[in-house]
Amino acid sequence: MAALAAFDAANARDPNLEFADGAHQPRELLYAQRLTEWVLRLRPDASEALRLAARCQHICRWEIPRNRYPADRAGYLRWRRDLQRFHASRSGEILGAVGYDPGTIARVQALNLKQDLATDPECQTLEDALCLVFLQYQLGDLANRTEEPKIINAIRKSWAKMSPAGRDAALRLDFTPGERRLLEAALRPEPPSSP
Repeated sequence: MAALAAFDAANARDPNLEFADGAHQPRELLYAQRLTEWVLRLRPDASEALRLAARCQHICRWEIPRNRYPADRAGYLRWRRDLQRFHASRSGEILGAVGYDPGTIARVQALNLKQDLATDPECQTLEDALCLVFLQYQLGDLANRTEEPKIINAIRKSWAKMSPAGRDAALRLDFTPGERRLLEAALRPEPPSSP
């Protein structure tokens, strides 16, 4: 499929490398492949738009680095919002260049922007896949460089975004003992706050 090849070619330019499967690979290319795999595991009958959205969800993400924004929560939220718009815009450019119709482009962009997350099953599948990539591939590294309360909070936030099917898939992941302990801590009911 020309669009997937174009997305992969764009992400292959990522200067940030990650070691996986015995070789250093462009981080966003690897991320897009992992996200696509999770979408197809959760929904083998995924529509073309959902498969396309998975492959371009973080397209060229390195072009808008986090350090361009203030280090506070507001800066983080603005960075995330700007990234979503950037990814949707870039995906639209690439899809248009390879001949996709405006309706398909708009649908992929809506998924990129997570529009109608509460009511759109495909958007929820994409959100589940995003959380599963985090839990399977990024949790360990993040735990090594993040204070435990922050990582537990990150797991809780991811869990809250996931559907029952996504959570079930997460519980079947092959976590290390340390990762499993963090997950169990995150899923433990929080004690009631004192008055």
